[in-house]
Amino acid sequence: MASGSRHVDHVLGIATHPGAAAKSRLAASWRRSLDHHGLDPGQRDGVHRIAGEELAYRKERSEGMIRAASPKLDALFQLVGSSGCGVLLTDADGVVLDFRTADGDRSTFESWGLIPGSDWSEASEGTNGIGTCIAEGRRVIIHRDEHFHARNTGMSCMDAPIFGAQGELIGSLDVSSARADQTEAFNHLIGAMVSQTARQIETDNFRGAFPNTRIIVANTDDSEAAMLLAVDQDDIVLGATRGARKAFRLAPSGAIAPMAASDIFGREDGPTGFEKAERAAMKRALIRANGNISEAARSLGIGRATLYRRMKRLGMSTKQD
Repeated sequence: MASGSRHVDHVLGIATHPGAAAKSRLAASWRRSLDHHGLDPGQRDGVHRIAGEELAYRKERSEGMIRAASPKLDALFQLVGSSGCGVLLTDADGVVLDFRTADGDRSTFESWGLIPGSDWSEASEGTNGIGTCIAEGRRVIIHRDEHFHARNTGMSCMDAPIFGAQGELIGSLDVSSARADQTEAFNHLIGAMVSQTARQIETDNFRGAFPNTRIIVANTDDSEAAMLLAVDQDDIVLGATRGARKAFRLAPSGAIAPMAASDIFGREDGPTGFEKAERAAMKRALIRANGNISEAARSLGIGRATLYRRMKRLGMSTKQD
């Protein structure tokens, strides 16, 4: 870790270089911190905190996400807590809402400002795992000297964004460590777990937002995207995760214009996982109904004609072996 004065000089040199921001995301974040937010990398005041009614309001506003995240925070902490890491959940503004840390590490995290109510937005703390993850809407790792403020260069932060049921960014998941022996290789390993856990939170939050619908999940190896659609009994799409919206060229956030699920599934540019899921569901229904189309359609909650139409589109025979 560089000394405070050397870190300040380094940040200022990179952030003010004419071409640096165009070549490096880190330099672009340092430039935002300096020019857009007006921060000083040598600033020594502690992390800004909110408390009382304002923090209670933020927790209430994010109640659904906190409820979905709580068991996932516990599970992630079980994996990384013994290595001196803490697990934090924030809202979309970078304010910490919940956290997990070992009792022996609690005082360290409190001294770093890694506790509920702390504001880790880029506007407040400059380049850091939480704030930069939210500002750029992507997973990030900010390792020690990559932080903007010199007083934050003793920590490593691994973060992933959490998107809401309507595709909007609703928070971030962070694992932070202030251990001097934390390696970048270990950071990348933790970063992958953070990203996977964030998608699990996103998935559970999405399911909770559409409790009376059929949730269709795409087969995907992409841990960066939870790809789900919520479909009602009339085969109308009511909701889609951010990953599904991107894959099917839907509005990136907000309410979705009503459309038949079959219209989406039939698109050639969509992931094959949805068609596989639909085909498998129909095949199971037909087998259980011993090939009776009417009975299979009823079990799927669709009309007989709709089932025939979908089977024809997928090249399925109405006769089951």
